[in-house]
Amino acid sequence: MQDIRAEIAVIRSQINKLRREGASLAINVTPSEDDSPQAIAETYRRQARENPQLFAELKGIDDAITALEAQLAEKETIIKKSQRGYITRLSEQMQELESAKSQAKIHAERINQLAAELATEIHSLKTCADNLTPLYWQVYYKPFITGFKTISVPYVRSDGDVWTIVNRIV
Repeated sequence: MQDIRAEIAVIRSQINKLRREGASLAINVTPSEDDSPQAIAETYRRQARENPQLFAELKGIDDAITALEAQLAEKETIIKKSQRGYITRLSEQMQELESAKSQAKIHAERINQLAAELATEIHSLKTCADNLTPLYWQVYYKPFITGFKTISVPYVRSDGDVWTIVNRIV
């Protein structure tokens, strides 16, 4: 892309150089306002016949400018197409990203919902264990269930840009 931009700068520079050269070579023929279109055309023809080499050189400069302007237009079209392609790809990527984010949000909400249900079930189990443990100690000389202090469930949280899965101790 930078190569094309550099080529465009070189072409523009060359066009400007040729225009300055053509302006310095040009003979100013100033027809009056009263001249008819035929008179103006005849004035220019006469100048061309009197200075054929100069007018041939001016014609060559004009042709070169035309060819360079065509190249310039072609290079600018290439840049515009690549920019449009980049914008299109970026737009598609943004749509994919938004779709994936909304899908992830659905999953995160479901995880958080399941985590809340699991926490409720764990609390219910702990209540049962608390009621059962004294009797269990008397019969078996050991606790019924252990490890309630380290039970955790996953929880998804977000600060807007970054999502984090943390373990919540229940």
